Amino acid sequence: MSSALKIYALFIGSALLMFGGGLQGLLLSVRGAEEGFPLYALGLIGTGWSVGFVAGSITVPMLVKRVGHIRAFSIMAAIGTVTILCNLLLINDISWIILRAFSGFCFAGAAMIVESWLNEVADNRSRGTIFSVYTTINMAASTIGQLAMSVTGTTGYIPFVIGAISFICAVLPSAMTSTPQPRPIASAKLDVVLLYKTSPLAVIAAFACGMANGTFGTLAPVYGFQQNLPASEIAMLFAVTAILGAIAQIPAGRLSDKIDRRLVIVALSGGACVIGFLTVLINPNIDVLWLMFGLFGLYGLCAYPLYAIAVAHANDFAKDGEFGRVAGGMLLVLGTGLAIGPIIGSWVMSNIAPVGLFIVTATFHGALAVTAFLRMRIRPFRQGWRVRFRVMDAEKPISPGTVALDPRADESQENLPRTESLRPAGQPAAAAPAAAPVAAAAAESEVEIIVPDPIQPVVVVETNRQATEPVDETPAAAEAGAEVSGEPSAEPAAGAEADGAIKPKPES
Repeated sequence: MSSALKIYALFIGSALLMFGGGLQGLLLSVRGAEEGFPLYALGLIGTGWSVGFVAGSITVPMLVKRVGHIRAFSIMAAIGTVTILCNLLLINDISWIILRAFSGFCFAGAAMIVESWLNEVADNRSRGTIFSVYTTINMAASTIGQLAMSVTGTTGYIPFVIGAISFICAVLPSAMTSTPQPRPIASAKLDVVLLYKTSPLAVIAAFACGMANGTFGTLAPVYGFQQNLPASEIAMLFAVTAILGAIAQIPAGRLSDKIDRRLVIVALSGGACVIGFLTVLINPNIDVLWLMFGLFGLYGLCAYPLYAIAVAHANDFAKDGEFGRVAGGMLLVLGTGLAIGPIIGSWVMSNIAPVGLFIVTATFHGALAVTAFLRMRIRPFRQGWRVRFRVMDAEKPISPGTVALDPRADESQENLPRTESLRPAGQPAAAAPAAAPVAAAAAESEVEIIVPDPIQPVVVVETNRQATEPVDETPAAAEAGAEVSGEPSAEPAAGAEADGAIKPKPES
């Protein structure tokens, strides 16, 4: 099997996985509302998935080390299939909360193994293309899975069986491959302390995106059901939101590569805040369905690119080799927000109104916009050596395999030196100063400059010099003599090479 076929097989496995995940996530929210589950239970179903996903990202690598990739993936797919079938057999809120946590756990493990395989076959030249295609396929397959509910409906057993078939068929591409298994999966590096030191705004942005997206993704279908929308209309509503959100990521991300990313964050989060409050004031219903579609689409247009831009902003200020740890910290903070958001959203919807879920999203988006604006006045804009934007899924946390597959993990180490001083936009770079001014400037800008330890000069003295050679009494010769004796000299001797001394080259 050629490398291309291997990659296509893994793409198919990942697409089947995301198709089932998209169908299951939307199905449980709508079917739970139809069954009369209380709002807090529907919120806890979303919380269970996020908790299970983060737990799987941490613990599944240990399972892979014990039994290998093929067996571990088969275990994940089997448990995931059993879980969605148990959702059909055990229709009650407590069972669904517990089962949803197992589903998130298995989804994390299966995704990590597929991504590990992709990372194994990718090289530095193809990594960017593979990452982009992989992310696009995942987002498209998840959207198609949500649209499938408009065909299958929510009643009966058919949507659950279709989801189970999709999960179990995702095993086939990896099970049929004859290539050796990839290297062991690295455990997730969840370093929130490093992330906060690198960029406080990134921590706030990841948490705000998790709170808003977790609330919207879990409870917006419930809002649609309470507005008397049929299952097909709810599926179309989410498809429009996801498609416009995916389309908006590319122009918003490219714009953030050219200007201060915080300006883009302020504009997008401010727009999502305004749209949220407009939805609360208008509270559209089935009679003005076009208006509901328009508000949901505009919400996805503003809200979905935020997390990917926040990840790029965090890594703009990371040091060499810190991409994985910073992205891992973003994963943990995002997962925390995804777990807490549905709980708060369900409480607001129960005590205020169903449209109250947009109060939660608007509040956190507004707080993010204000924070980004204030950070622009505290921290100057970094002009050079910034990482490139990459499209990322806004609704679900990424796995450590996605972090390893991201080409920015190599770019931050190879092409992005981190010793450049931060300066306001428009200010030209200064000429290279002497050692003392550099140290003073580093103290003022709080940028760490690593100065190499001095190297003791190695001097080779010729022993066969002729005694009749005249002695040079010039100042340059005196300085050269000082170097031979080990004393520092302000300038190198002009005749040092003629005297046989080998001068060490200064370390760059």
